[in-house]
Amino acid sequence: MRFDLVDLQLFIAVADARSITHGAARANLALASASERIKGLEDALGVALLKRGRRGVELTAAGESLLGHARIVLHNVEALQGDLAAYASGVRANVLLLANTSGLSEHLPRALANFLHEHPDISVDVEERESTDIADAIASGAADLGFAAEHVLPDSVERFLFSEDKLMLVASRRSDLGGRRQIDFQEVVGRDFVGLTATSALQVHISRHAAKLGARLRFRARLRGFDAICQMVAADVGIAVIPETAARRCAASMPIVTIRIRDAWANRRLTICARSFKALPRPAKQLVEHLRAEAQR
Repeated sequence: MRFDLVDLQLFIAVADARSITHGAARANLALASASERIKGLEDALGVALLKRGRRGVELTAAGESLLGHARIVLHNVEALQGDLAAYASGVRANVLLLANTSGLSEHLPRALANFLHEHPDISVDVEERESTDIADAIASGAADLGFAAEHVLPDSVERFLFSEDKLMLVASRRSDLGGRRQIDFQEVVGRDFVGLTATSALQVHISRHAAKLGARLRFRARLRGFDAICQMVAADVGIAVIPETAARRCAASMPIVTIRIRDAWANRRLTICARSFKALPRPAKQLVEHLRAEAQR
């Protein structure tokens, strides 16, 4: 049985669009050609992959299985192309690491800097995602390596603890919260906030928990860094929710207080995760070994 990469790309496009017509357009194929390719796939496999209806198509159980495998195959092909392109540019290997906001800004930079100094032949691309999206990408095979909160990971994903990450409320020392040491998030959801940009993974995480309380956070300012956020908080613009490491660093030099959030979602175990550490490409394995050693220090 032989699989054509064009057929797999087409099948993914059709599955995502739930339409052979729109899938063909995404794959830059004529409708007749796309229909013939899908039929050829079904004939080769001996099973129906799609349920065709007046409003489009739905995947059969076999189609769902093929979709998962097709995504993995094309991800591996893209990784192969990327690695070979890296050879041509003088860098022998590249590792893609998906990381949540806390990991990207607070926990990973020093560890990655040490790794890159020790491995001049490897480059690392860090892409910010929300932990739930990272878990989905790792579980589906769309990405090799992730840095995410442990509670969102399915049992099928391997992981090891890299660090503990508490989210803290920060407020001006002059505010009425200046004397608080701990608080329930529902007590403050109606206040003015200072936060990260709306697309930040951490900001999405915090806003979702506010929504579960029936609230929509009101932002006076959105910025790109925790230090800038804390400067706004110190000036009484609003309060903020940021990682404990950033909160304590800023509190050492700014007139702000750190307040523990009692809600369970504010206490997170951050992990390095993969579908299988043993199955990772060698450069990714080297990065994992380095991060594991960093976590044990």
